[in-house]
Amino acid sequence: MEFQDVVRRRKMIRNYAETPVDPAIVERAIRNATRAPSAGFSQGWAFLVLDTPDDVRRWWATTTDPDQLARPDDWLAGMMRAPVVIVPCSSKRAYLQRYAERDKGWTDEDEARWPMPFWHMDAAMASLLILQTAVDEGLGSCFFGIPPDRDAGVRAEFGIPDTFDPVGVITLGHRVPDPGNAGSPARRGRKPLDDVLHRGGWGGNG
Repeated sequence: MEFQDVVRRRKMIRNYAETPVDPAIVERAIRNATRAPSAGFSQGWAFLVLDTPDDVRRWWATTTDPDQLARPDDWLAGMMRAPVVIVPCSSKRAYLQRYAERDKGWTDEDEARWPMPFWHMDAAMASLLILQTAVDEGLGSCFFGIPPDRDAGVRAEFGIPDTFDPVGVITLGHRVPDPGNAGSPARRGRKPLDDVLHRGGWGGNG
């Protein structure tokens, strides 16, 4: 698939068939994710992959109330059918330690030196490459957040160390067309380029 087609076709998919995904595709998606840029080549990311029915069930049982699990709404029912769940994680420690090394010139690991949390940003860019790989393979995917009150349970259930933070979760699978579960783009138009492009300064489009 041409790159522009991959970009144009990428969208969040919320309804999946239960058809398994080729493990080689999952591995390719993770390999592509590791090609994302990272500050100082810190590569402070890791990816929890859940690709067996038991592990996927564990995910939803850990992040969903029992009554919702028993009677899922359309969104949850469609998402639970995804055969693969990927949890991208970032490691702040990896970045703080990397920039305290001699070639970076800092002598401490003070987080205040960082204008933005690049560890999360880099993990997010890696996540986008997973989403784009899914499109290229003819699959669907969706990135969404983990409820804050479920973070501790996710860490405990899947053994995520304290040095890593989940930045979200990605479902991956074969798409089932579902106009009724199309998400916000079905209700909101894409902003025109002129609304977001500012040449030479804010309001400098003219």
